[in-house]
Amino acid sequence: MTGPRRPHASGGVLLRPWRPSDAPAVLRAFAPAEMARQSGGHPVTTRAEALDWIARWERERTAGTGYAWAAVRATGQGEALGCVAVTAVNQVHGCGWVSYWTTEAARGSGVASAGVRALARWAFDDLGLYRLELGHRTDNPASCAVARRAGFTAEGIERGKLRYEGVRHDVERHARLATDPVNFG
Repeated sequence: MTGPRRPHASGGVLLRPWRPSDAPAVLRAFAPAEMARQSGGHPVTTRAEALDWIARWERERTAGTGYAWAAVRATGQGEALGCVAVTAVNQVHGCGWVSYWTTEAARGSGVASAGVRALARWAFDDLGLYRLELGHRTDNPASCAVARRAGFTAEGIERGKLRYEGVRHDVERHARLATDPVNFG
């Protein structure tokens, strides 16, 4: 793999590149209806669509605009339990947008927060970013808990930012800076 090295493990979770053999795990992850929003507007309901989802991340990495990693147990290179990503990478301002999801089986196990911590450390150290941002619907307390456990500070509410199935949702914005004390503990 060219470009920045891959992230380190954190909290028993290792981040590795997505690979074609992950297509079945990607399909399982996107099977629940609420996961459709996480696919970037592209359906993931067939093996071909799962392979395309994986290939899109490789294109983003090659372009230097986004990096997604499969989160797996650090004890092996097994099945993907989730995804952490930094997109909208802006080297001029040193910023990026963080997103994450886990499979149903991995929810509540700490995979997301450990993965986001490893991703943040990598984005600061290897990409040279200064500010990472993320947002979650205010009616998603689990996502908020992941952000806080990963060292992201809440900064405010963006009213009516997202619209799903005709319903507007408020979003809470969080950020983590390279200079935040959490990075030195």
